[in-house]
Order: sequence, then structure tokens, then C-alpha cells
Amino acid sequence: MEHKTSEKLFACAQKLIPGGVNSPVRAFRSVGGTPLFIAKGEGSRIYDVDGNEYIDYVGSWGPLILGHRFPPVIEALREVLEIGTSFGAPTEREVELAELIRECVPSIEMVRLVNSGTEATMSALRVARGFTGRDLTIKFEGCYHGHVDSLLVKAGSGMATLGIADTGGVPEAFAATTLALPFNSIEAVEAAFRERGDRIAAVIVEPVVGNMGCVPPAAGFLEALRRITAQYGALLIFDEVMTGFRLALGGAQQRFGIQPDLTTLGKIIGGGLPIAAYGGRADVMSKIAPLGPIYQAGTLSGNPLAVSAGIAMLRHLKAHPEVYEQLERRTAQLTANPPAGITVNRVGSMFTFFFNPGPVTDWESAKRSDTGQFREFFHWMLEHGVYLAPSQFEAGFVSAAHSEQDIARTAEAARGFFASPDHRP
Repeated sequence: MEHKTSEKLFACAQKLIPGGVNSPVRAFRSVGGTPLFIAKGEGSRIYDVDGNEYIDYVGSWGPLILGHRFPPVIEALREVLEIGTSFGAPTEREVELAELIRECVPSIEMVRLVNSGTEATMSALRVARGFTGRDLTIKFEGCYHGHVDSLLVKAGSGMATLGIADTGGVPEAFAATTLALPFNSIEAVEAAFRERGDRIAAVIVEPVVGNMGCVPPAAGFLEALRRITAQYGALLIFDEVMTGFRLALGGAQQRFGIQPDLTTLGKIIGGGLPIAAYGGRADVMSKIAPLGPIYQAGTLSGNPLAVSAGIAMLRHLKAHPEVYEQLERRTAQLTANPPAGITVNRVGSMFTFFFNPGPVTDWESAKRSDTGQFREFFHWMLEHGVYLAPSQFEAGFVSAAHSEQDIARTAEAARGFFASPDHRP
């Protein structure tokens, strides 16, 4: 495949945009080569500016659960364009989306719409600190909760991809409010609460991690977080920006039967447009201005375009629960029978091929993966028309638009890579 137009665009972009990209992992730094500039998407496919076609397992990093340009979403956007794109004032659609979220996620009694996952987690933590009167937060190594100053500590995702341990520009005092513990370690959480339980406002966790690759919770881990936070009067925050509405209609909390105090949502609730939300217990959420003293605001929060796209997406998912059965089946087919030396982690329609004999249960085990081998695999798949995340430490996503033929073609390409003596792990 030729990528001459992408190469020209990237050369120009690097003079205008830091690293040539507006989000770091897009730069292909960990896999090498030139990032593809995408011209359009349709169903399970994306097409680059050089006319190459790919089966897409990134899906805008998760939200396109029904594929690119899902017709009801496109029609909803057309309707909104007839009335305006932003008002900075309440609209009926905001209420409708809030009601849909509450119906699907029972732990959310009240919800506030915002513009990004980072804004949602930043706001949820502020609410947790204001509600409890405490300053400390527990997060887990390899979990990414957006580029919030206090949470960019062992944060996985793009930082793991680029080999950045902890970011510059964050005052030490901010980082000191966060305790970073090993994911899946109940013992570490218990020890932290024994030592500082009266100062811990919240535990924030990706219930299924997607930002060091897909890493599921160990049996009993989420239950322990629920028990320990309740015991010490701290809040449990599920960061479901990635898992919300993807692992089940009610997200990971429905799939695992755990009810957090606060939840952050994003991606899918905008149907592919920029939007996010945080919500939870009414007594906690009622502390937010204008009802209470915890301030958070945003001019574009509840933007009509994003809200309408989200309504169309969630209505469809609610009306068609069979989508989740199909996603489960197709992703299981995609990840079946990995070769020796490869660990495949999968939860629902999220997956990662770790070039690691495994098991991969936390950041320490994930980072032992052979990133050189992954780099070769990534480019092999790209040349065979399969677009994966350009990092060993990101999850892949199957959409309802992926056909059995898509899955079979992808599996055939992967088998071809592993059949080569040069590529056996």
C-alpha cells in the first residue's frame, strides 16, 4: 500500500501541530512509520487519503459501537443542523438524554453533561472531595482517566505508549494527592485505607482497563473496592468512559453487578461526537452548583449536535439488546485460538493481543510485552487491510458493523503473520 498523501500531510502537520497530531498516540511513535490520515469511514471500514481501505478495530477509540456513519445518528445530526448548533441555554434534548442515561444505568440518579472524558473525571473527583471533605484519591497503575493533573501518575495509555513515566508540568503537590496502587491488588487497597482511610475521598477505577490494553478485574476485586470504600466513607468512582454502554447497556457495572457512587461516561453517549457525563447518587450530585457549593460549568455542555447523536445511539442500543449478543459472539471468534506466546484478554467487545506469554493482570505484567513484535504485527496487519490501535497498550473494539467476513479476513491476516518463522513469538 502507498501512503504518499499521508506522508505529505504529516510533514506539513509537524510544522504546525506538536508532533503533527492532536492526541499523542496518533503519531505512531511506538510502532514507527507515518500515521494514516483518514478521509472517511463507513460501517466497519475506514479509508485513508491515499484511497486505501481498512477493517477498523479502533472505532474512534470505542464509541462507534454501531460502526461509522450509523444512519439514525446521521439523520439526527441533519435534523439538528436545521435548528442550530449551540445555544448556551437548556434544550429539551438534554433532558431526554439524561433520562435515557438514568434508565440504562440505575446507579446514576442525577447526571451532568460535559464535553470530554477528562472533564468528567476531573469534575467527579472535585465532587468526591467536596462531598467527603477529604483530599486523597486512589487510582491504579496503568489506568488512564484523562489528562487531569492529579491523575497523571502511572497513567497508562498514551504515556505508556510513549514511555513517559509521569508528565511534566504537574506540581508535586497535585501529584501528592493521588495514591497509585497495583490494579487487581485488594491487599494494596486495604493497606492504603488502614493507613490513611480518614483522608481518602475516593477510589477511581476503570472497571475493565482499556488503557494498558484490555485487562479485566480479578474475581472479587471490584466487590472489594465497593466494600472497602463503603466501610471508610469514601466514594467509589467507576470510569466508564470506555466501558459504558459497550460491555452492556448498563456498562461494566451491570456486567459485574457492582453499583458505584459516581460514574463517568463518554464516547458512546455522543454517538461519535464530543460529549461526556458524570453522575451518581442524588445526595452527592446535589452538591454541584447551582444546587450546592461545588462549582463546575461549561458553555458547550449539552451541545445539541452531540446530544442528538447520543440519543439516537442509546435509543437503538436500548431497543436492540441483541447487539450485545452479536458483539460477544464476533469478538470471541476474533480472539479464539491465539498462538503460543500470545495472551489475549477479552471482555465483551474489548480485546487486546499481548505479545506476552501472560497472564496480563496489571501494569507490571502488561509492560513485559514485546513491543518490538507488536510493531511488526501492527504493520503486517495494516498492509493486509486491518487497522488496529498503534500501541501495544490500547484496547481494540469490535462493532456491530463488523461482519463474519470481516472477522474471518482479520483472523486470516493474523494467522499469516504467525505462520512466518520470522514472526513467531
